[in-house]
Amino acid sequence: MTVSAARVMNESFTVAADGSYAARLTAHAGTELWYPERWTLDGPEPYAVPLPVAQPEDADSSVLPLSDGRVLIARRTQGRCSLALLYPSGQETGERRLGTVETDALRLLPPAPCGTRAYALAREPDGRSTEVWLVTDGSARPPARLARLRGRWSGGAWLDREGRMLALDTAGPDGAGPTRTVAVDLGADCETSPLLEIAEGSDDRLLLADPDSGLLLVRSDAPGEPRLGWGVLGSHRPIRFPEALHPRGTRLTPIAVQPGQPLLPERCAVALRVDGPQGTWLAVWRPGLREVRHLASPAGWLAGHGLWTADGELRVPCSTVHNPCGLARMRAPLPEPETPRTVPAAAPAAPPAPADGDAARAPAAPDGEPPRAAPRPPERPEPAAPPVGDVTALQHHDHGGPPSGLLGSLVGRRVSAGSTAPLGALEDAARKPVPLQQAPLPSGTA
Repeated sequence: MTVSAARVMNESFTVAADGSYAARLTAHAGTELWYPERWTLDGPEPYAVPLPVAQPEDADSSVLPLSDGRVLIARRTQGRCSLALLYPSGQETGERRLGTVETDALRLLPPAPCGTRAYALAREPDGRSTEVWLVTDGSARPPARLARLRGRWSGGAWLDREGRMLALDTAGPDGAGPTRTVAVDLGADCETSPLLEIAEGSDDRLLLADPDSGLLLVRSDAPGEPRLGWGVLGSHRPIRFPEALHPRGTRLTPIAVQPGQPLLPERCAVALRVDGPQGTWLAVWRPGLREVRHLASPAGWLAGHGLWTADGELRVPCSTVHNPCGLARMRAPLPEPETPRTVPAAAPAAPPAPADGDAARAPAAPDGEPPRAAPRPPERPEPAAPPVGDVTALQHHDHGGPPSGLLGSLVGRRVSAGSTAPLGALEDAARKPVPLQQAPLPSGTA
């Protein structure tokens, strides 16, 4: 297998929204005659089903699995992109052609949480605008253009479980100017609202989002150089850039977040791809921990891919000559986030504390989060100083409104972490957040 063939098989690998299926391009041994391959992941053992059609596919085709087992394929030809749904049909491959999109550059977005819809970004020929397309809703309807957005748009992360709020990265029409992350409301004619604006002139990109807990993983040069950081959707706190996520000589990229932790971002395990001089390997981390735990990657790991179960099992796809469709299952026990105790000043007429003092204390959340509720909370404890190495643990105080470095007003009224309400029942009361650029970074960090 050539290096280019291995790269195509790795980069084309995509997992369905619910983790039930995956799809990729692959080729027969000793050839580069490409065809789609579907992996079934939700059984006792994974297995692959080839989905070839009459003609080999091009290596630059894209595939995306739906939760019902069908595979969307986007085939690029000169000036256009044709789309079709593939599925097993006896010993053959069934194909339902959907239509075409007139563009030289169409990129499929990550699978929508509903599992039946698929979206794409199509750059216009002049490169100054980008179109948002619904390429399939699971039916035989042709692709539909939803919006035309000025500038260059990239990225793609879902902010809710309904598949309505989509985060995209945007830059100027010519790619100039700072990169920002913007929330796009697909249920309101693709109305946009700022999501990440960490510092004036900084490049801010959302890499990964977990709708259950609200955990966001970002990369930004606001601290003075590109660094990996984390925040919480809808939080009144700014993004944090812990030293644990900035090791010397290596680059960390988040690839999967543990789901099913409503409103508990500090309990979400994060799988990381580590690229360093010695190669590429796996690591895991949790917000609040001051170190990253490195793991031995399984043989044939499709680098950059993995998925968590809600109970903390990390599943890593791998492919070797002897086992072309494999799924390594591992558990990486992580310590609980550090919870140093903070003792508030006693009120003048406060009753005596219990002997062990626990009822008068509230454990502080990691990385400078405000103290949690305790059986006997203090009237108003003083804010804790940011921990060493947390270069943006700057508290927003007395700005005259609910501060937020993450959410624009549109996002604040459309979605909140852990929300399971139907779209029509989402709260519409908007609260104006304080843009983060109004709260300057500490001296020497920007």
